[in-house]
Amino acid sequence: MAKDHTIVELQHVYQMYGRGERRFTAVQDVNLTVREGEFVVLLGPSGCGKSTLLRIITGLQSPSEGTVLYRGEPLRGVNPHATIVFQTFALFPWLTVLENVEVALKAKGVPAKLRVARALDWIDVVGLDGFEMAYPRELSGGMRQKVGFARAMAVEPELLCLDEPFSALDVLSAESLRGELLELWVGGKIPTRAILMVTHNIDEAVYLADRIVVMEKNPGRIVNELQIGLPHPRQRKSPEYLRIVDQVYALLVGQTQPEAIELGSAPGEPGRTRSLPAIRISDLAGLLEHVAESAKPAHDVYVLKDELGVDDDYLFRLIDAAEMLGFGTVGQGDFIITPLGETFAAASILARKEIFATRISRIPIFRWLMGLLKAAEGNELEREVILRALELEFPPEEAERQLDIIIEWGRYAELLSYDDDREVIFLERAPAVKTAA
Repeated sequence: MAKDHTIVELQHVYQMYGRGERRFTAVQDVNLTVREGEFVVLLGPSGCGKSTLLRIITGLQSPSEGTVLYRGEPLRGVNPHATIVFQTFALFPWLTVLENVEVALKAKGVPAKLRVARALDWIDVVGLDGFEMAYPRELSGGMRQKVGFARAMAVEPELLCLDEPFSALDVLSAESLRGELLELWVGGKIPTRAILMVTHNIDEAVYLADRIVVMEKNPGRIVNELQIGLPHPRQRKSPEYLRIVDQVYALLVGQTQPEAIELGSAPGEPGRTRSLPAIRISDLAGLLEHVAESAKPAHDVYVLKDELGVDDDYLFRLIDAAEMLGFGTVGQGDFIITPLGETFAAASILARKEIFATRISRIPIFRWLMGLLKAAEGNELEREVILRALELEFPPEEAERQLDIIIEWGRYAELLSYDDDREVIFLERAPAVKTAA
């Protein structure tokens, strides 16, 4: 498409936080173009910088490095031609539906006489006619999000940015609202020239998007793009649709790497310290049991999502954990359980703990902590001391999360203990042996 049809362009954009040794790269060298007539979806796991890119594009924050062009001109300050709908409804509870929509028009300087008429028009467009004087507390989640859409579109933005707008809704409300948004967009009933949406829901991305931009994290970066050539409305059960879904899953789940890459390095060592995925160990066991009971040697990842009843982001974390522990491998969009994974699935409770303890002892970040505790007086350290060390490797919020995961995994394996009152982590101690009097 010609250059003059480009709406927004990111050139070598970086976003860093912190300083010195505690400087972290959230977004790395992102190049992205959104053109007129496109519905583009940024797809990737939580923490890969998708929402950060939306805030940069709408001018809510400035990148640490790189250039943001809007219609070929450098963007400075808040972008007046773009608006954003967040996953939380972000409504003023003390204002009516009409007043919530009017707020955006007032901020744009629309005269009072025109505000009411335009707000009423958009309330009607999103299907809330008759609820103009209702307060947010009187509305369902889907209806409240419709108010958010009406408010965003009332200012007639060229670029509509959506930050996981359906994730806070129940399944039926989300599906209904997706369909209504698509009807407005495909039917040309909104003045928006392009839509840029963030999600980690693969089916949602394939159902809505013209183009999917796939991102990875640590640091956040674009790793692939996929043009979706299916006309609307799309049939979810059609072979073409399922083929694209399978392709996107394969792009996101990747392929199991050699152990040195999968496990990463320990804090303070050269290389990248791998973060541990936030999962429940019982859910990991459930994944392995489910796969082990099947006669199939390989499972399509996108099929596993429905079979296990989990969302994409959580399934990827479960698979990531299985790869790190040597319980499974991934290739071409398939999850394959290893003999060790089958042994774990079939083992007793105590045997599972022993296997798990052996496997996590190989993981550099866990081995690092065990070494610190063994060298410490009384084999114990204050939580704060370990947290400060982890903050040299991760942003503060992620360091806190990683320490919680380490403690949970270590407790399950009966290698670590944690005293919540003293906030002290220590090596698991063998129970004292009682002697006869």
